[in-house]
Amino acid sequence: MRAWTLIAHGAPERVLRLQQHRRPDPAPGQVRIRCEGFGLNYADVMAVRGLYREAPPLPSVLGYEVVGVVDALGEGTSPALLGQRVVAFARFGGYAEYAVTDQRALLPIPPTLPMGVAAAMATQGCTAWYAARILCPLRKGERVLIHAAAGGVGQWLVQLALHAGCEVYAVVGGRMKADHLHALGVQHVIDRQVSDPHRVLRERLGGHRFDVSFNAVGGSTFTGDMRLLGTGGRIVLYGGSQRAATGTFGTLRFVWRMGLVVPILLMMRGRSILGINMLRIAEHHPDIIAECLAGIKAAHDGGGYAIHVHGVFHADQLPEALKLLASGKSSGKIVVRW
Repeated sequence: MRAWTLIAHGAPERVLRLQQHRRPDPAPGQVRIRCEGFGLNYADVMAVRGLYREAPPLPSVLGYEVVGVVDALGEGTSPALLGQRVVAFARFGGYAEYAVTDQRALLPIPPTLPMGVAAAMATQGCTAWYAARILCPLRKGERVLIHAAAGGVGQWLVQLALHAGCEVYAVVGGRMKADHLHALGVQHVIDRQVSDPHRVLRERLGGHRFDVSFNAVGGSTFTGDMRLLGTGGRIVLYGGSQRAATGTFGTLRFVWRMGLVVPILLMMRGRSILGINMLRIAEHHPDIIAECLAGIKAAHDGGGYAIHVHGVFHADQLPEALKLLASGKSSGKIVVRW
């Protein structure tokens, strides 16, 4: 089978190779999927740059989610899955024509569901569902801040917050993204390319504070969010896109910019810091992944959610697709089709 292989760290066009690999066999409890294609996530960008510590050793095949048809079953799996079209999580290995996964980490989907929409329900949709419905359930009337709000996870979070009756403050980069979020019904959209987001947020809040911050950026944005967090407030961290440099110095600089957190002060002020690593959740609690997949699919089927697919690339365009995602100029989901 063909698979995109990461042979080094650096620019996608230099370090990714389309190579032949042996087709994987499903282990007990797993199924194999003949893939139509796969989705991209910002963690892929970080892994290609060498900034994602969870990535497998080189050479490796990345990829967290696939869409395709189950073509082989491991021992102990449901016979009903054979021949089903599914969207599924992959423990890496998704950049390939065939992928294996735990039978609990997939969801049957209809043949008519577009691949991009299906892929958006996996890593990004499940991250948002876990964040806003399981880990930090949102309540009506809460003031919610969402960084990278036009991204794949961000757009799900925005809509989950709006459906919960929250007042949403969305930070984006660029006029087109801002216009898109206004069209979704977001009450406050801040373009970080125009002005300092935290200065504008302070002005918009007046004497109020945020109840929740969903932060995929980290670094200095974390300290800015903490200053605007009210009593009972929660910060949910699920990414670190502000980190740009590799090596020990780059890590220390990124951590330094997040500042010092004193646990006793969190308790005294009634604040919480919550972290999400969906890869770890999938490894240790696949039942939660199944719950998230079912929840996000039910929300989509119920209507009222707009899933924006920025682009569908051909398999030989993977480096180009990754460069677009890394540029910050895309919004919504990017997928690659075999």
